[in-house]
Amino acid sequence: MSDLEFSHLDPLGRARMVDVTPKEPTHRRAIARCKVFMNPETTRAITNREVKKGDVLAVARIAGIQAAKRTSDMIPLCHPLLVGAVHINFEIGDDHIAIESQVDTVERTGVEMEALHACAVAALTIYDMCKSADRAMVIGELALWEKSGGRQGHYLREES
Repeated sequence: MSDLEFSHLDPLGRARMVDVTPKEPTHRRAIARCKVFMNPETTRAITNREVKKGDVLAVARIAGIQAAKRTSDMIPLCHPLLVGAVHINFEIGDDHIAIESQVDTVERTGVEMEALHACAVAALTIYDMCKSADRAMVIGELALWEKSGGRQGHYLREES
């Protein structure tokens, strides 16, 4: 299959789940990142744990972990995977919070979607917990930054 062909379409163009049963399980890892842009007052409130709904980053971390484990429930053609580990980390800037998720497994298919889903749900949780104070927040820059394992090997996004 060339890189320009879609593996989730059958010869008639219908959606299908890719058959991964012939593959051997291998260690796979994916890292995704995104940012929640916000007013500096909002980042200060999060840092100082002054948000009335609670500890924003603690709740967002749990939401991201839960999202990684439930990705196949939300993305129709994703395989349900036994997720071995999920790490969600935050970096607070003056006007944003950067989120990084790392997902590991030993499976027949990769965990890119799990890492991206974890990042997105953590960002949405930050938005939900802070929206009463800052409705102008923007979630952006969601991207796969690194993946390893599987037939296609290692991928590392270049810094732009």
